[in-house]
Amino acid sequence: MKRLLERVSIIIRTKNEERWIEQCLKKIFDQNYDNFEVILVDNNSKDKTLERAKKFPIKVVKINKFLPGKAINLGIRKSTGKIIVCLSAHCIPINNNWLNKIVHALKDPKVAGVYGRQKPLSYSSDFDKRDLLNLFGPEKRIQKKDTFFHNANSAFKKKLWDKIPFDEKTKHIEDRIWGNEVINKGYKIIYEPDAPVYHWHGINQDMDPIRCKRIVNILEALNQDFKSNVLENDINPNCVAIIPLKGETLQIDNKLSLLDVTVSQLKKSKMIKNIYLATDNKKNKKIGLDANIKVPFLRPKNLSDTFIDIKSVLTFFLDRIEKKKPVDIVVVATENFPLRNSNIFDKMINRLIKNNLDTIIACKEEKGSIFLKKDNIMNKINDGEIPLNLRTQDAFTSRIGIAFVTRASTLSNKDGNLFSNRLGYHYIENNLEIMEVNKKNFTKNIKNLIKLNYKSIN
Repeated sequence: MKRLLERVSIIIRTKNEERWIEQCLKKIFDQNYDNFEVILVDNNSKDKTLERAKKFPIKVVKINKFLPGKAINLGIRKSTGKIIVCLSAHCIPINNNWLNKIVHALKDPKVAGVYGRQKPLSYSSDFDKRDLLNLFGPEKRIQKKDTFFHNANSAFKKKLWDKIPFDEKTKHIEDRIWGNEVINKGYKIIYEPDAPVYHWHGINQDMDPIRCKRIVNILEALNQDFKSNVLENDINPNCVAIIPLKGETLQIDNKLSLLDVTVSQLKKSKMIKNIYLATDNKKNKKIGLDANIKVPFLRPKNLSDTFIDIKSVLTFFLDRIEKKKPVDIVVVATENFPLRNSNIFDKMINRLIKNNLDTIIACKEEKGSIFLKKDNIMNKINDGEIPLNLRTQDAFTSRIGIAFVTRASTLSNKDGNLFSNRLGYHYIENNLEIMEVNKKNFTKNIKNLIKLNYKSIN
């Protein structure tokens, strides 16, 4: 084939690619299109990647702190070609016309980039086979709105890269970010199935959930069109709060009780539509009614027994509340945590909705040792003596009374418990918020602290 005027610089990022690099380079140097150079951007490979690669006429550039866009940009800065091709070290061109096909569409000045087909190998996982076969089909596509672009097998003009380099801060999908930017500037992206490579691990990194979450966060921040919507019912849910209270509320002074403080905190919520008091005490009922919250009945005596669990109390009240109107979300708060931040409820409700959780609990990290006592024997659960940066696991404690948000359907499920299914966490940093107030520690100083917090709310 006649040599084309444009010189191509092929950028390959490597780290311990001994298994693949020789096959990859052999296929590159067998191409019909021979006006090219190959630049390896190596991230401290410890195997024989470079030893095998140096069998071929290549340039090697070292990068110590690897970030995907930074590595590509570094390789391009060392390049001499007018066209840049990015190829993963574990992508193997399938035929000798691959390079010619991947750069051909770049003759159109409106085309920003081209990416080629990726086909699985026989030993690729079924997840990877499914994703590659579904995403990279046999039909050519011209993308005017679709921002998808994939650097494992791609080409673009260096002149355009001068104006729009790759993001050097992101840890993932620098190609998608670049694709989004060029489409927004009016360029097109071409998918060229006639420029195929084998790619053994696919595009989803063995279904790594942490990496997946990071990528979704990046995508949703890129474009409003990428943001996931919630169901209409979740946009304006019927959210109620229940305050379980056994016995008489603790009185701070003649005019203010812990129940008053808890009600005022819940009333700051923009999402809670009704507040219910689940009490067995007539004085508490009067305080609740004076505060304009709902106290439809007193808690039956059998629900105040010491052996009754909190779920039994909540489900009893929810069942009667729902006889008038179905409830979507239930918020639980007790009076024992009067130093909580009043914005905690809406933060937790929003997180429950956004992440499609069944339940979300407030919790605090415990930096010291935790022990479990059973039959007068103390067993250490975690080691608080180990420095924080060396610990292999973190310990957290939680109390339902601080703030607890759950779906009404989860609460009504007689077969499940409150911490089953999709569970989320709201982390509290301030130790005062998680401090439990009771008769034993209800001192003058604590009362003054509660009053100050109450004034800040109101």
